[in-house]
Amino acid sequence: MNVTGMLRDDALKGKTIIITGGGTGLGKAMTKYFLQLGANCVISSRKLDVLQKTADDLEAETGGKCLAVQCDVRNYNEVESMIKAAYDTYGNVDVLLNNAAGNFISPTERLSAGAFKTIIGIVLEGTANCTMALGKKWIADQVKNRVVLNIVTTYAWTGSGYVVPSAAAKAGVLAMTRSLAVEWAKYGIRMNAIAPGPFPTKGAWERLVPGDLAKQLDMAKRVPLGRVGEHQELANLAAYLVSDFSAYINGDVITIDGGEWLQGAGEFSMLDAVSPDQWDAIEKMVRGAKSE
Repeated sequence: MNVTGMLRDDALKGKTIIITGGGTGLGKAMTKYFLQLGANCVISSRKLDVLQKTADDLEAETGGKCLAVQCDVRNYNEVESMIKAAYDTYGNVDVLLNNAAGNFISPTERLSAGAFKTIIGIVLEGTANCTMALGKKWIADQVKNRVVLNIVTTYAWTGSGYVVPSAAAKAGVLAMTRSLAVEWAKYGIRMNAIAPGPFPTKGAWERLVPGDLAKQLDMAKRVPLGRVGEHQELANLAAYLVSDFSAYINGDVITIDGGEWLQGAGEFSMLDAVSPDQWDAIEKMVRGAKSE
């Protein structure tokens, strides 16, 4: 499909948006569209070299302003430093997009305690750290019309085998979104979430479903519309939800998955078909991808 941007060119003009996990994949796609719509952007992740290249490329491509800030969202002090850098550079922050994530595709009994803790740390604690740090500042400064947008997943409410740490963490993020939507509305802060279905990205999806397994487990076959999502489709939805056009949407989660979760809950539950020998091979491929 040839998907184009849906909002007018100045829809985000004057807004500053922090995007965690903004250096690659879907985070990069959303950041690009925000810049095209006139926003100033701050992207963060743990890998500064990747971030800086993305920021440079997006500035050259869009003519916008994009600040790269190294930040491990699990570390509250680093989150506060990232927010300070955003204010020092742009003078304000209007939107937080909690996109940083991690995942392991594995039988749960094969996961170490450390692996489980890593996913909970990035997804749930990281989202809480960024939301709390910025929310407290917004409330103290008595500013209005601020937005937090969280990226969750459809298995946040259905659950899914083989991605239990991610399912648990995303469920927590969704509960936090709905809870704070009620609690912080009086401060002029809106909280919403997007639950994407399959939107393959070269890096993340190759690590998650490596090698020939990706062909064997063709995600498009699980989607009633018969295809996976285009990055611009997600960027369009995200831009709308952080814009003033969505000012009366608060505490909701918008699903964008072509009807996948309605057809069969538990995005990775079909992995029951994978044998122990195949799991061994998958683990070797994933370790090899991480070491590259």
